[in-house]
Amino acid sequence: MGRRLAVLWAVLLVVLLAPMPASAQEDGARPQGATLRVGLQQQIDSLNPFLGYSLAATDIFRVIYPTLTTYSPDDFSVMPELAESWESSPDKLTWTFHIRRGVQWSDGQPVTARDAAYTFNRMMTDPAAATANGNFVENFDTVTAPDDTTLVIRTRTPQATMLAIDAPIVPEHVWSKVADVASFANDQMPVVGSGPFTLTGYRAEQDITLTANPNFWRGAPKIAQLQFIQFKNSDAAVQALRKGEVDVVQKLTPAQFDALAGQDDITQVRGQGRRFYELILNPGATNSENAPIGTGHPALRDVRVRQAIDHAIDRQVLVDRVLGGYGQVGGGYLPPIFADFHWTPPQPRTFDPAAANRMLDEAGYHRGPDGIRRTPQGEPLNFDFVLHGDEPADAQVGEFVKRWLADLGITVELQPVSDNQLNDRTTAGDFDMVISGWSANPDPDYVLRLQTCAARPNPAGGGTNDTFLCDQQYDDLYHRQLAEFDPARRADLVKQAQARFYEQAAGLILYYQNSLEAYRSDRFSGFTLQPRHDGVIVAQQGYWGYYGAEPTEVALKGAASTDYTAVAWVLGGAVVLVGVVVALVVVRRRATADTRE
Repeated sequence: MGRRLAVLWAVLLVVLLAPMPASAQEDGARPQGATLRVGLQQQIDSLNPFLGYSLAATDIFRVIYPTLTTYSPDDFSVMPELAESWESSPDKLTWTFHIRRGVQWSDGQPVTARDAAYTFNRMMTDPAAATANGNFVENFDTVTAPDDTTLVIRTRTPQATMLAIDAPIVPEHVWSKVADVASFANDQMPVVGSGPFTLTGYRAEQDITLTANPNFWRGAPKIAQLQFIQFKNSDAAVQALRKGEVDVVQKLTPAQFDALAGQDDITQVRGQGRRFYELILNPGATNSENAPIGTGHPALRDVRVRQAIDHAIDRQVLVDRVLGGYGQVGGGYLPPIFADFHWTPPQPRTFDPAAANRMLDEAGYHRGPDGIRRTPQGEPLNFDFVLHGDEPADAQVGEFVKRWLADLGITVELQPVSDNQLNDRTTAGDFDMVISGWSANPDPDYVLRLQTCAARPNPAGGGTNDTFLCDQQYDDLYHRQLAEFDPARRADLVKQAQARFYEQAAGLILYYQNSLEAYRSDRFSGFTLQPRHDGVIVAQQGYWGYYGAEPTEVALKGAASTDYTAVAWVLGGAVVLVGVVVALVVVRRRATADTRE
């Protein structure tokens, strides 16, 4: 026994006294010693990049995993990322991407074209892997990697979005061992990625910690860590910002944003948002086999009822009262920030309660003795309205809509729930009315697809749909824009699709809110905004905001001489120490067991 203990202690001393790796000693091979703390006010639906599609999750994926291309921080134009160049065949069916050499996964393995081919093939063959980003590969015929630096994608029909494939690419040597994507949490730290940061810590409903990747091909970030701290609501996040407990907060309410004006060491950022805020009216949810699902009220299957409800909503009041003027009245599906694709209804359904009441009367939905309208079959128009429970804007919008619909003889029950519950109920069609919203990409295809028949869930669940709209005319326009490479003609088709979506009134675009943010300017500067004019820090199309952050002397105070790579090495020694202690315990337990037996 004594001899074995002596050997183990000797191993421990070798570990702790061993020289640090060269990377820890080289100037410039490590980031600066500061942690950028971001207040997070949305639940993360999954850390699995095949499954997660919430704004919070995709924001994190973009700093961990590579994509073939990315969007310029200046103007959203396409620029190289993992693929440094590309070309297509004359018929636009074969695309060849040339993968950047020298890029490494965070575990030291090279990133190759084979990783991209594996990722896309997994999405093409495994329904679970297609949950979040399956629309990108629906039209793919084959994906191959003839060598480590060449990726060849052949599509069934021409696809105009080939330079906008925003799906995270994962390491084959890690994910090929995952048999069941649907049940894989991807929460074993560290998570292997190749972006500017590596996911190294996760405490559910508390925080997520990412450590700067010193081997990132663009160069190491200037901060040591990026931490997302969970808050139940924006009030708590703002208080933490005031106290210096976090450095960046987004999704501020207008009142919070105004209250921060002139505050010492806090800088406000008002950007044009990429997000639309939407009221969904369940048009009769069905799954991919056209089987009815969910609990939607039958009256909402009637487009006349949905259009009448739209006439009862005063969007300008919502912009003025809910947004405090920080936004624009909604109309078309795509936000004004993407001017090439934004569409405004030439004859919008304006706020007109008299017209709404007349439309319902003419459609046969008459008021009963109690003043409540009923279907021709006698069922009262009582709607449940599902809201995000921790979003102040949802509560305000809910009260306005409830009051306006009461004037039509329609009763509304407000049902605030958690983010994940809202997502689950929306996917299951378990609602009459629900608040939704998506952040549009510079290429509109992803959000346009949300309204197609193909986006509906299959009988086992899944799918990434928005309103459960399944309309052949809309689908035809969607597929035509996907195959159109002429920018002007494609933009026209996209606007025609939006016009059809507007006509069907399954999703009422209420407004486009500005993105209101604030950060501790005493601790950080240099944030890259996207786009350069009227842009934002958080929820970008890329990692630019976090990657560009520069710590000030205040943030570096007390850490200026700290070698974070050395700290990681010492922590590695501590892990070994724990392992040695465990080994010692095992030795003792075995000895005791031997004695007993």
